[in-house]
Amino acid sequence: MATLLQQLINGLVLGGLIALIALGYTMVYGIIQLINFAHGEVFMVGGFASLATYRYFLPPSWRSDWWLALPLMAIGGAVVAVVLAVVMERFAYRPLRNAPRLAPLITALGVSVILKEVVRLGYPGATAPVPFPRAFVDHQFRFEFFDGTVNIGSTAILMIVVSIVGAIILQTYITRSRMGRAMRATAQDPDTARLMGVNPNRTIVLTFTIGGALAGIAGVLYGIHITNVDTEVGFLYGIFAFTAAVLGGVGSIKGAVIGGFAIGLIKTLSGQYFPGGTQYDLVWIFVLLIVVLVFRPQGLFGEPERVRA
Repeated sequence: MATLLQQLINGLVLGGLIALIALGYTMVYGIIQLINFAHGEVFMVGGFASLATYRYFLPPSWRSDWWLALPLMAIGGAVVAVVLAVVMERFAYRPLRNAPRLAPLITALGVSVILKEVVRLGYPGATAPVPFPRAFVDHQFRFEFFDGTVNIGSTAILMIVVSIVGAIILQTYITRSRMGRAMRATAQDPDTARLMGVNPNRTIVLTFTIGGALAGIAGVLYGIHITNVDTEVGFLYGIFAFTAAVLGGVGSIKGAVIGGFAIGLIKTLSGQYFPGGTQYDLVWIFVLLIVVLVFRPQGLFGEPERVRA
């Protein structure tokens, strides 16, 4: 019982992180049908940027106060991630917006490799995992059961809460705000949206801005929870997030969140209970994805792809 509960908690924590990253994937694809494989590296850069904020910009007297250090680290990571996402959109993706889909896809892979190598070679010590400060309350909640103890850390709770609250705020913004309606209109028919006074370029930049901010915040949460960050996490969690977005239905915010939590739970539970253990946990994730796509190609909450004239 205790082992199952512990793995469920671990899965929810991992799922919350994946969901935050997957939101950026699903928003970008929903509007311009671009699979931004460099989004995982935006998450990684956000983690390193928040660490640089802590190391080089926070006075030593502020570092011991998490209520000062953590918000400033989150702002630093999110700002750098947003700038990076907007620059990518302007110079890497916008010129290829009307090109065949293979061209921006290859460009995204190239941007991903470039970002990873720039951080690995340019950030001091990034050739190996870099220690990350525990800039939050360091407390473990323990629950005793007849067959063991279940632990959940304060950073784990923070990660789950931020992912759920962030998704709710984003869903509300998209469904009720003027710019949210512009984003949905651009996703449905950019030409008609332009005729109705919507600026597609501005809307797309806003989409990259929101996705970059979420990825940057996810990088901070990852760092304070794992207590290190390295250049490999962008690719790994980018794959997880992309899989979650496809599983939930690319273009669906609800689908990205549910897909993220599903991926997190499958990874932790399969590593504990399925044949092969942790060596085959990724296999079970993709088995689930294949099964879902066989019977529902658009994902759990996605809509069938529209054919644009």
